[in-house]
Amino acid sequence: MDSPDGVLSILIVDDDRITQLNQTYLKHQGPTNVISFPMREGAHNDIHPELLGDVVISMDTCAREAETGDIPIQERFYELLVHGILHLFGYDHIDSEEHARIMEAKSRELMTLIR
Repeated sequence: MDSPDGVLSILIVDDDRITQLNQTYLKHQGPTNVISFPMREGAHNDIHPELLGDVVISMDTCAREAETGDIPIQERFYELLVHGILHLFGYDHIDSEEHARIMEAKSRELMTLIR
């Protein structure tokens, strides 16, 4: 994905903490499963180009989604991690259905490699 020496921060939190982050930075209410904070975007993206950014995962939400989806929690965690990392590389699923298809295809490709 064009970043062999990139630095990634992963923060594992509970629903209370991700709710705070979701409200503060995205202006969304309630918990979510994963939030990404890219460091390669914005006015100062060239200061440390090796920094990819931060991925924050709520293990509370991850566990609920794993149970609901009848999959192992480890697999759901990897799905969320891949999803968050793809956001750091500029993939998005909100702007258009086409972007969502592209992101989903890349996610499936990476999950196949993980499995």
